[in-house]
Amino acid sequence: MRVFVTGASGWIGSALVPELLAAGHRVLGLARSDASAAAVAAMGADVLRGELDDLETLKAGAREADGVVHLAFGHDFSRMDAAIRTDAAVVGALGAELAGKPFAAASGTPMVPGRPATERDDSVFAGPVAGRGDVARAVLKTAERGVRASLVRLPRSVHGEGDAHGLIARLVELGREKGIAAYVGDGTQRWPAVHVLDAAHLFRLALEQAPAGAVLHAVGDEGVPIRAIAEVAGRRLGLPVTSVTAGELGFLGGILALDQPASSALTRDLLGWRPTQPGLLDDLEKGYYG
Repeated sequence: MRVFVTGASGWIGSALVPELLAAGHRVLGLARSDASAAAVAAMGADVLRGELDDLETLKAGAREADGVVHLAFGHDFSRMDAAIRTDAAVVGALGAELAGKPFAAASGTPMVPGRPATERDDSVFAGPVAGRGDVARAVLKTAERGVRASLVRLPRSVHGEGDAHGLIARLVELGREKGIAAYVGDGTQRWPAVHVLDAAHLFRLALEQAPAGAVLHAVGDEGVPIRAIAEVAGRRLGLPVTSVTAGELGFLGGILALDQPASSALTRDLLGWRPTQPGLLDDLEKGYYG
């Protein structure tokens, strides 16, 4: 099929486009800059120039395609409200053009106190990203228009060689700045994680096989203790491993303070998805993050 991908030159998109092409699909990738367009073309995909707020261009891309994967999202925490409003508009525009077609959109795994979140849990977010839950539900609601919509929830870390902007990369960089490998409290809080290549594979399966309304979890590691992450990072960087308060790490500290494991058991049963790539601690040990 011909697949329109937003965020085609981004971290996950750069893994997904080759995954789709290797499976025999054709790809049309959205690119907002010359550099992004060159990266998309270099992977062997066709390029559609446009911005996320250019809804008519997005609609045209969806009309040209047999299916859509929506990955693009603005992660500037200083403008999160605006990014969420844009994302809601994008979902509405794409959904209006996709009756009878598959639509796989990225979201995040929710946090459920006391246990790993499952695919049956509602998309509930707190703080500045609370509106992302509404967008996630809007994706699934497009199924009422005949869209074969699925939601692929990503964990806190989508890791791998070349990850320069994810939360783990930020944590390591913050450690360099402060001269410590930090964790919050006792460090028993757990983060789910997935290798970027495993995540890309799940997006392809969602596009090809997922039934309308499916909620999928791209989770390889159900929950990696934050202290274990700090210990490996500290050993690799030669820094002392230290407990800090959440406030000492800014916005990242608030995320690290939360226990938020997630399961992918239902996704594995539904689509036969099996993560095969290294886990988060393995990638840290390889030195991908310093």
